[in-house]
Amino acid sequence: MVVYKRGDVWWMNFWVEGEHIQKSTKLKNKRLAENYERAFRIQIANEEVGIEKKQELPQFEEAMSEFISFAETEHRGKPNTVRFFKNASRSLKIFFGNTRIDRMDAAAVEKFKHWRGGQKTRPRSQGKRKKASGKWKPKELSPATINRELALLKIFFNYFIRKDMLQKNPVSRVKLFKEDNGRVRVVSRDEERLYLKEASQPLFDFASVMIDTGMRPSEISAIHTKDLFLEQGYVYIPEGKTKTAKRRIPLTTRARKILGDRYRIVKSGYLFVSEETNAPLTTLKTSHAGAIRRSKVSHFRLYDLRHTFATRFLESGGDLVTLQAILGHSSINMVTRYAHPTDSHKFDAIQRMEELATEVDSKKLREADSDEKSEQKPK
Repeated sequence: MVVYKRGDVWWMNFWVEGEHIQKSTKLKNKRLAENYERAFRIQIANEEVGIEKKQELPQFEEAMSEFISFAETEHRGKPNTVRFFKNASRSLKIFFGNTRIDRMDAAAVEKFKHWRGGQKTRPRSQGKRKKASGKWKPKELSPATINRELALLKIFFNYFIRKDMLQKNPVSRVKLFKEDNGRVRVVSRDEERLYLKEASQPLFDFASVMIDTGMRPSEISAIHTKDLFLEQGYVYIPEGKTKTAKRRIPLTTRARKILGDRYRIVKSGYLFVSEETNAPLTTLKTSHAGAIRRSKVSHFRLYDLRHTFATRFLESGGDLVTLQAILGHSSINMVTRYAHPTDSHKFDAIQRMEELATEVDSKKLREADSDEKSEQKPK
């Protein structure tokens, strides 16, 4: 194949005197690209241009460090994204280490995938004390964790493809692990009370606002005084991945009081900041795990409080369209993933349906009995 298409542009691919020439023509028309390729061969033959020596590509660990530096600049306003890249890159660097990035194919990625699938980890909820005492039990890595690392690897390769250092992304040919997206956790009112009783600050305020508004953790961390409208009773989300993510979220009485108290303390800037860096909070995992342990509530993720809000909203009579607007999703289908009726609500719904059916049947029997008595009366 002399010319081939990659994206919208045609590339040329041939050998000259044992040297491999693989170069973009920067043309989108195949016929023009073929003419360019022939002209380029003639230039090489006439020694008007030299054969470019293919550059030695870096080893994976060095290349990943370059990518992380790029990400720190590219996503400087999204500290959680950068932190995710750094955490997810650790296992990748351990496995691929000194491998040159151009020698990493789909088979190598498959080996990483299955190597990672056989590793164990310590559940966060068991804490360091149990690990020291030898009582903690290792846990298999979740498919979601491995898939997120593969997702980072795919972004990594795309970065070097854009730099014209690589041509193909080997991760695109690797099948991800199947995830159990049906597993959800909705926190009950009693569990909420026990959890918040043991929650330290700022976790108490953070979790309470999340339960009452359904906001994403990153959105709560980014609440700025200029985006808080207490008199009007809402908080404004100025940015997000989609247009629908930019929205006004009504505040409950509790959420308004919590944010109002924080507003009066900080006066200007972010409402939820780290005491060490004075920057917006990036994680509350340690304090969340401690509150779970002390309250003895069954484990749930902080993000599950968003699911909890959606479930409670619908159970209280809210509709999907309004919920979609509050959560900031672009489609109804995405909203349905967050709305999970509790067992008690389902039983109550069946009971109400049965009571309604009984009431209708009784009404019909009364009407039929009334009609029969009317017919029996002498005219």
